[in-house]
Amino acid sequence: MARERYDAPMKPEERQAATPAGAVQLDATVLRGGTASASQEWVADEVPVAMVYNGISHAVMLASPLDLEDFALGFSLSEGILDHADDLLDCEPVEAEIEGASGITLDLRITLRTFQRLKEHRRTLAGRTGCGVCGAERLADAVRPVKRAVAGLAVDPAAVQRAMAELGTRQGLQQTTGATHAAAWCALDGEVLVLREDVGRHNALDKLVGHLAKAGNDPRTGFVAVTSRASYEMVHKTATAGIGLLAAISAPTALAVRVAEQANLSLVGFARGDRATVYHEARPLET
Repeated sequence: MARERYDAPMKPEERQAATPAGAVQLDATVLRGGTASASQEWVADEVPVAMVYNGISHAVMLASPLDLEDFALGFSLSEGILDHADDLLDCEPVEAEIEGASGITLDLRITLRTFQRLKEHRRTLAGRTGCGVCGAERLADAVRPVKRAVAGLAVDPAAVQRAMAELGTRQGLQQTTGATHAAAWCALDGEVLVLREDVGRHNALDKLVGHLAKAGNDPRTGFVAVTSRASYEMVHKTATAGIGLLAAISAPTALAVRVAEQANLSLVGFARGDRATVYHEARPLET
């Protein structure tokens, strides 16, 4: 489903005239100083999105109905269903309504090799959701090791500061609704090159990873900045994509820091204004 992203800052009067993708306008009542007044408010759209691989349903996430082809590819790579972007042969978004609930099915056609591996995996593990551990039956299934160490980046405070500042001005859907997260691909000097938004922080990062994989970006040429905490899943998805630095506006978890150390990924939290906390800085890989 091709939809234009709405990511330009808006003036108040423009918000009433524009119809941003990923948002719906609803009647509401604004309470201010003890006075109630009728209003129309932009609210972030959130729909069930089903990932169906070669006819077999694997997972359903609640997500913003934007950049769904990127979402499908990024999720598939992050979850280890696919090894490379070329393993996704086709992606067809289909709007559906089941038992009165509307949603979107992503019909994904993948290579026989990856489909056979997925079927084998499903024999021993129920399909997980975007949270990463739902349906896991063993501890080893819940906390997956990163397959390989990345060529981590040294932390450049000026680049991180620039990235977070630009990130705040590029979130059009967040500025309109106040309800979405963003993940951005940033150049080594901190310039924001690509941004994806979603009601879920995992989904926003998956969408970004999918875009980068489809575009063939070299993961060594930039880093990721996110508007959320740096959870285990956020670190794992970044490292799985081969990206060497993750900067987050909020804190990491202890598990996220341990995974960053194992993956040789630089991890920065509380990146706000001129402040940032480095929880792990990557080391040069031995050759």
